[in-house]
Amino acid sequence: MRIPWYQVDAFACQPFSGNPAAVCWLDSWLPDFTLQAIAEENNLAETAFFVQSGQGFELRWFTPVAEVDLCGHATLATAHVLLRELQLVAGAVEFQTRSGRLGVVLRGELLVMDFPAELPKPCAPPEALLQGLGRLPDEVLVASDYLAVFPDAPSVRALVPDLSKLASLGYRGVCVTAPGEETDFISRFFAPKLGVPEDPVTGSAHCQLAPYWAARLGKTALKGFQASRRGGEVGCELQGDRVLLSGQACTVLEGTLRLD
Repeated sequence: MRIPWYQVDAFACQPFSGNPAAVCWLDSWLPDFTLQAIAEENNLAETAFFVQSGQGFELRWFTPVAEVDLCGHATLATAHVLLRELQLVAGAVEFQTRSGRLGVVLRGELLVMDFPAELPKPCAPPEALLQGLGRLPDEVLVASDYLAVFPDAPSVRALVPDLSKLASLGYRGVCVTAPGEETDFISRFFAPKLGVPEDPVTGSAHCQLAPYWAARLGKTALKGFQASRRGGEVGCELQGDRVLLSGQACTVLEGTLRLD
């Protein structure tokens, strides 16, 4: 079996920045253990698999250790492959996923994703979170992930978390954030329990970041910067219970995965 395979840097306007994702085009679904083995072999934060279904596509995402319910950068990467590399669709694409219908529209150089918004709620921080971060945040909230808010961007950049402590938490990951310097807000994201110590740019985290900062800043159109080593900008536009996340993408590798 030969599977077309792409590696795409998402939320990036040039190679070797943003968040790399593998994208695999399947004729039909392979067993879950095979999909997981491929993701482990790729050893990227996410591997996306898509299958054409009717007028749209089914899409699934795997980290090196588990399937996840929602992934932004690998969705952006898959849309880039479909719209630009393969040109199987023109202008827009729709995916059926574990998080429902997700649409992506091409607007010039930008890919704009329509994702569900999540409003994080204040919570009492567990001791493992505080120990894992090593610094006391101003506030802690929770949705799909813990959201720890710090007073300024240098505080977020300076964090050196204890990943073993963060891996013991019950939620998907930990997002840390603060007011931005040249953008509305800054963030970092850690998901060690899913095999992702620090994710370079996490689209799905902005499903929580956008509602939080929209309420705090009093505006619905925002720009976030994820301050990982590679870094990347994410445009956010809150529209009720949905959020539009936008970014660029570029293909850095193309090949064939062989399952002989």
